[in-house]
Amino acid sequence: MENITLTIDNHKISVPRGTTLLDAARNIGIDIPTLCHIDMKEMCILNAPASCRVCVVEIEGRKNLAPACATRCENDMVVHTSTVRVMNARKMVVELILSDHPNECLICPKSGKCELQNLAVRVNVREMPFEGGAQAGQKKESSPSIMRDMNKCVYCRRCETMCNDIQTVGALAAVNRGFESTISPAFGKDLKESECTYCGQCVAVCPVGALTEVDHTNRLLNDLENPDKIVIVQTAPAVRAALGEEFGIPAGKSVTGKMVSALRALGFDKVFDTDFAADLTIMEEGSELLDRLNRFLSGDREVCLPILTSCCPAWVNFFEHQFPDLLNIPSTARSPQQMFGSIAKNYWAEKMSIPREKLVVVSIMPCLAKKYECARPEFSHNGDPDVNYSLTTRELAKLIKRANINFNYLEDEDFDNPLGESTGAGVIFGATGGVMEAALRTAYEIYTGKPLEKVDFEAVRGLEGIKKATVNLNGFQLKIGIAHGLGHARQLLEEIRRGDSEYHAIEIMACPGGCIGGGGQPQHHGDTEVLKARTQALYHEDSGKTLRKSHENPYIVSLYEEFLGKPMSEKAHHLLHTHYFNKSR
Repeated sequence: MENITLTIDNHKISVPRGTTLLDAARNIGIDIPTLCHIDMKEMCILNAPASCRVCVVEIEGRKNLAPACATRCENDMVVHTSTVRVMNARKMVVELILSDHPNECLICPKSGKCELQNLAVRVNVREMPFEGGAQAGQKKESSPSIMRDMNKCVYCRRCETMCNDIQTVGALAAVNRGFESTISPAFGKDLKESECTYCGQCVAVCPVGALTEVDHTNRLLNDLENPDKIVIVQTAPAVRAALGEEFGIPAGKSVTGKMVSALRALGFDKVFDTDFAADLTIMEEGSELLDRLNRFLSGDREVCLPILTSCCPAWVNFFEHQFPDLLNIPSTARSPQQMFGSIAKNYWAEKMSIPREKLVVVSIMPCLAKKYECARPEFSHNGDPDVNYSLTTRELAKLIKRANINFNYLEDEDFDNPLGESTGAGVIFGATGGVMEAALRTAYEIYTGKPLEKVDFEAVRGLEGIKKATVNLNGFQLKIGIAHGLGHARQLLEEIRRGDSEYHAIEIMACPGGCIGGGGQPQHHGDTEVLKARTQALYHEDSGKTLRKSHENPYIVSLYEEFLGKPMSEKAHHLLHTHYFNKSR
């Protein structure tokens, strides 16, 4: 590729033709502020509408300032990123944005994490010289997972790009003009009336408090204080790989032990691990896969292949809305969150002589869709949910700080048993490809009757949007596909719908990167390296486990011997499996 030479802030540099001024400046350590811009190159996620004008720079020979995010480098270009003219222009842009933005920073959920707030500090806004058409009166709403306050929207259109271009859900779009402009579902519908999957990726990229999660921390505190309640907690694998970031710990550092210690300090009666239920999921979902394969190889051409994983509630909601003709394809296995809740309230509670109505099951999840999943009526008994409610990683971090717990000084502690014991296979559920890799470790040994010498399936790892691999099962070539992000999921589903799919099994996660990039995780601000680091933290924890195959978990073995019988038994089907609904309109 042809290179060109230019000068930025007296630094002469050479870059490939087509490079933006923003990227060129960042390559030499010059940080030009942005608001609307996101570019996660390795995952093909780009939002560059050049609408905020915060990133303007001065180019010699040009009359007008130019947005660095949308201006391509040219030969012999001389660029200045911090002249007085540039600094004043940025300050004015921020002042104009603030002119119709609510001054509610003290009570805003994004306070302290707000990109607009940080930008106002950076450009030294100390007064409000402009009075705009305040957006008071814009619609506020609450869905099972997401809060929308469009009075705070800065029209960066990040959420629109994520929802339409990356996730291909189409629940959000720009409507109206001027001060009436907003981002909304079609026809002014609420999110809960739209095709929204509650994946939370719109929340993950929102720079302000226009989109936030439904907060359950006050509800949790009331339950913890209630002497008539036994409150237990489960923690998803991806949480431990990101929670530390909220306390200044570098991305990629697993904080499992400190997390357990913090949860005990908060007052939970038992601290369990969703990884236990992940191992249980493999036993059920893996058995379902092998059952379908055996029937297929025996000549049954009516069997539904490829089997699709069903661990992700946003993904489930997506195919219920968009592909109702394929409802018989996904595995019927519940997600680990819901399997845990069912086992906790139907097995563990009985063993501990705890009445179901006294037991509160809380989950800590990287995902906003998990809040919605808790409320699905099929996951309740006589109106009592198997999992009462879910908190995000961010909510847990806020609660730890609120409780005055010095997270960084906590000693490592272990999960409680029996629902706290897990294998390495359960840990890697949090990364894209992890569910499939965990399933392969168990399916291989059950199908072949041989020990699996190498448990690491490198072919299913990585951040490529769609990954393909073939695994030899005693001469049978098992073809698998992996997709993360609903846009990539759509591609695989369209193949299945056309009858072109060559796969026998497909793993799908709604969020880019899998659960490590969930909508409830600490914001990564478009930095793909953060997602890579979180992923490596999970694989590192997996490699350090004594047991790395789900069927080797001794407490899973005991659960089947004492209670469930065997995978896919009638009791297992009743407690650990589900069905799906046609939500198309």
